[in-house]
Parts: sequence; C-alpha cells; structure tokens
Amino acid sequence: MAGERVQPCGSRRSFPCPAPADGVLLAPEDVARLDRLAIEAGTPGSVLMERAGTAVLRAIQARFARRPVVVLCGPGNNGGDGWVVARLLQQAGWPVEAVSLVDPASLRGDAALAFAAWQAPWLPVEAALERRPGLWVDGLFGAGLARDVTGRAARLIEHILAQGTPVVAIDIPSGIDGTTGLVRGCALRAALTVTFVRKKPGLVLLPGRLHAGEVVVADIGIGAGELDQVAGTVRINQPSLWRHLLPRRDALSHKYRFGHAVVVGGPAAATGAARLTAVTALRIGAGVVSVACDPDALPLYAGESADLITVPMADESVLDRLLADERRNAVAIGPAAGVTDRTRARILRLFESGRRLVLDADALTAIAPCTGRLPAQGDVVLTPHEGEFHRLFPDLTGPRVERARLAAAISGAVLVLKGGDTIVAAPDGRLAILDLAAPALATAGAGDVLAGAILGLLAQHMPAFEAAAAAVRLHAEAGAALGPGMISADLPRTIAGRLALH
Repeated sequence: MAGERVQPCGSRRSFPCPAPADGVLLAPEDVARLDRLAIEAGTPGSVLMERAGTAVLRAIQARFARRPVVVLCGPGNNGGDGWVVARLLQQAGWPVEAVSLVDPASLRGDAALAFAAWQAPWLPVEAALERRPGLWVDGLFGAGLARDVTGRAARLIEHILAQGTPVVAIDIPSGIDGTTGLVRGCALRAALTVTFVRKKPGLVLLPGRLHAGEVVVADIGIGAGELDQVAGTVRINQPSLWRHLLPRRDALSHKYRFGHAVVVGGPAAATGAARLTAVTALRIGAGVVSVACDPDALPLYAGESADLITVPMADESVLDRLLADERRNAVAIGPAAGVTDRTRARILRLFESGRRLVLDADALTAIAPCTGRLPAQGDVVLTPHEGEFHRLFPDLTGPRVERARLAAAISGAVLVLKGGDTIVAAPDGRLAILDLAAPALATAGAGDVLAGAILGLLAQHMPAFEAAAAAVRLHAEAGAALGPGMISADLPRTIAGRLALH
C-alpha cells in the first residue's frame, strides 16, 4: 500500500495528536481503575467504548484510503472496541468483515452490547486465515494481556505478519505486554496504534515500541479528576518532567554558582573516556571542571581543553585535599578508571564525602555486587548497561522496568539503566522512560558523554532524578540529530545546542 499513507497527525480537532504533555504512562491496572472511576462518575462503559471506537474510525479515515477491512475481535473489552469499529466503518461505507476469536454468545457486559449492535454476519478465526484484506484492525487483546498468545490466536497473528498488510491496533498491538513491552509468545506489528487517555508503558518500552508504529492518544472524555486519582509514578522522559529545573544564567551569575565538577581520570594509556566526561560536563554548563589524574597522564588531559583544570594525583592524599574544598560539589568516577583496589578505595572515600556522585563504567564493576543500600551520604547516580547491571544486582531478574525500579530502591541511588529505552529510576519509585530512538549512540564513548552530562547537571544543583532524566533525553536528542557517522566527540557541543532549545 505504498504511497497511500497521509501525514502522521490527522487534522480533526476531536482526535488529539501528539500525546498529552504531562507524559503520564498508565499501566493496565491503572486503566482498569480509571474505567471504574469514570463509570462511577456517571459515564456508562458502553459510552466509553463507543468513544474509543469513534476515535479509531477517525484515525483510520485520516490515514488510509477506503479499502476492504477485516476487524479482529477478542473476548474482552478490547474486542468490544473492535465490534464498534467494525460497525462504524461499515456505516461509513467501507467493506468490512468481522472476526471473533470466541463464540460471541460468551461475551458479557459492554462487549456483548457492542456485538449486538453489529447486526451482521461474523467470521470464525479459521475463515480469517483465508482473508487478504487491505487493512486489518486489531482488537484481539488489550494492554492487560497476562499470558502468552497461543493456539488459534497465534496462528492468526502469524498469518497477518506473513502478509505484510497494514494493521491498526486498538490500544496496543495484540501480544505486547502493556506493562513491560515484552512480546507474549507472538505479537502483531502495527502501522498505527490508537490508545486511549494516555500511553501505556508497553508502547514506550522495547520491543513493544517497535511493534506499535505511529501512536496516537485519543481523548474519550475521562476527566482530569479521575486521571489524578490513578496517575502513578511512571512518566515518559520528556522535557516537561525536568525543564523547569534546568539551571539558568542571569546577569548576577558567577562560575561557582554553577558548581565545580571533578572527574577522576584514568591512567595515561586510557584517557579518552574521562576526557569525554569532563568536556561534556563543561558543555552542559558546570561552572568549573577539574580532572584529577595520575601525574604522567596530566599532559593528555591538559591538552584536551584549556578550560579544564588538571590536578596531578601522586597519592591518595590529593583526593582528600580536593574534597576539603566544599565548592567541589560533584564527582564522576569510572570512565577508564580500571577495576582495581585503588578505584574501590576512591569510591568509598567519595561515598564518605557526601558529594554528589556519578558512578559509571569501571566504577560499577569495582563495587559489584551491590546487594544492599550503598553507604553514600549524598546523591548518587549509577549508570549501568545490561552487563554492568547484572554484575551489580545479580539476584534481580525479569523485565527491565521492574529490575530498574527494584535496583534503585535497594541501592538508594538513582539508577540509569541504559539502552534503546533507557530507564531512569529513583529510590522513591519514580520512573522516566526514554521514548526516543537514537541508534547512532551505539558507539564507543557515548556512555562516557552521558556520565559527563549527568555530572554537569548535578554540579549545577539539579535534583539527581531530574538531572539524570534531562541528561538522558538531551544525550538521545543529540545522537538523533547527528545520526549515522557520529562519533562520541561530536556529542558534547550538540548536547549544549539541544540544551539551549529547552
């Protein structure tokens, strides 16, 4: 169907696009409670279902030319939405067939009412396996899917995947777990997903995000009061979460108002990582940045930038003298530091100092495993990728989002679990999930740049959770802007440019 798609966002005012600015993500249990509250407030479930179906209809009309459609209807309310969509498309003059995964006589509640209003023949799954329509509408399973897809439903999904025909998913592509984004057995890949009220975590987390296609959030008339009662602690990592806390310069500003960041550098044979960290901390706005390093490595750090202060660290007493200056308020350790007893001893000293800390790369391996609360007296941010995470928290298994939440609570630190859907988790349960793909960041040194961005914002007195979330988002925006061919040395200046836009 090449060439038949229109602009991503329709022009109809009753069909909101893009997503609401608050970035709230609603887990399946939140949605169920929200529905109950709306019904208790006087809006019948059948009315909510009709509004949902109408939103899907308008999304289809805005994006696809008229063509034969097969609507797939499952056993629950997601299937009820499907019956509404089938009826509305038919009334709009589209050639429609409806498929039921179960005997419609078994339907209950609002889904049964929606089927009764269809008033046309329906097809069993076996008949759908012979169909090749121009569009499939997926109302098989909603975000609350709690088991793997098997049997007839799995065969139907495989049939659709093999065709390559566009799919419009109602709420979430069938087979995607609405909480974790994981594939439950098998899952459809949608060209468009129409979800309701707010996005679900499974539409932002990988691999669910890759299955969702374009995602549009539709307003179905649930009030802000009901939403306030169920909105939890999970957000999309977008500027509205942290923009108001970004440090701003004015006519009275001076450098120490924006912090003095310290990077503990690696040995002469491995200075590149810490140099990237230090330069990024400068670029994102730290007032002063020092690199404390082995004396033989000092010329390499000094040659990186005239703006960096270099401090030769001939012995460990130098670190104590550095920390005696209270203006040195944030420290990063780990990039190419080495997994050594010296690195561990320095980390423990930094914990005792009460400084705001970023532990990255070798520092994470040096303190592994972290099975209990860290002995830090100040704000600490941990930045593991998956391998480092498993070394730090070997007993934590399961979906990324749950592991990140538990690790933050166990350690008492803000945890940045890096990946294509980087998760920032606070010890108090708050989560910020990145929804921006930046494949160019899969290159050496990108993580060192991220550590520097977090360090620079910590030095400027941003709260640790928001500093980490802002750095993650700005880092991803810079990677996406630079694109293929990017090297990590390109990132610091681009991050500064992205910061200026917020």
